[in-house]
Amino acid sequence: MIVAIDGPAGTGKSSTSKAVAAQLGLSYLDTGAQYRAITWWMVSNGIDIDDPSAVAAAAGKPEIVSGTDPQGPTITVDGVDVAGPIRTQEVSSKVSAVSAVPEVRTRITELQRSIAASAELGIVVEGRDIGTTVLPDADLKIFLTASPEARAARRSGELKGSDVHSTREALIKRDAADSSRKASPLAKADDAVEVDTTELTLAQVIECVVTLVEEKRAGK
Repeated sequence: MIVAIDGPAGTGKSSTSKAVAAQLGLSYLDTGAQYRAITWWMVSNGIDIDDPSAVAAAAGKPEIVSGTDPQGPTITVDGVDVAGPIRTQEVSSKVSAVSAVPEVRTRITELQRSIAASAELGIVVEGRDIGTTVLPDADLKIFLTASPEARAARRSGELKGSDVHSTREALIKRDAADSSRKASPLAKADDAVEVDTTELTLAQVIECVVTLVEEKRAGK
């Protein structure tokens, strides 16, 4: 059972995906963390983020390993635990530029497909282009949405002390960058089920997705 959960930042993708995977005994993959990891590596190694050819040339160098236990997902780059460092504002501000480079997307997409293929009991994969590009044959595709205001409030709650207005502006800017890039943009797959999480609690979103997965399983 392969479940693809896409959507912009702040819609509850990560919290929902982890909880659903844990509840249903599936593996879990945060694809955004992989793009953050390769961005962190580029920054740490002095690669000019504004030079796509330099980013492309380095795309194959870092070794990125993702642990898929939903209770404690891990991510390492060249053996170093980067779960904390990849969440910094510096990485957040540069991940869209790195992610837009086709060579980076090709490299990370191959990694994601191999992880999904090796998940014996099935997997919940969350990101921005899973249902459209990475795993177009996923058994179930879900696209989470929410109003910019709701997403900003959630994200600023996660980023303690951050200003909701500036967070909202940053999210809208990120959406525009991710939706307009040439290489596998953020988009809802034609056969995805859209779930608007604006008025829902996290528990309600999780319950909704679990129900969708169980219905899909029953009908297989």
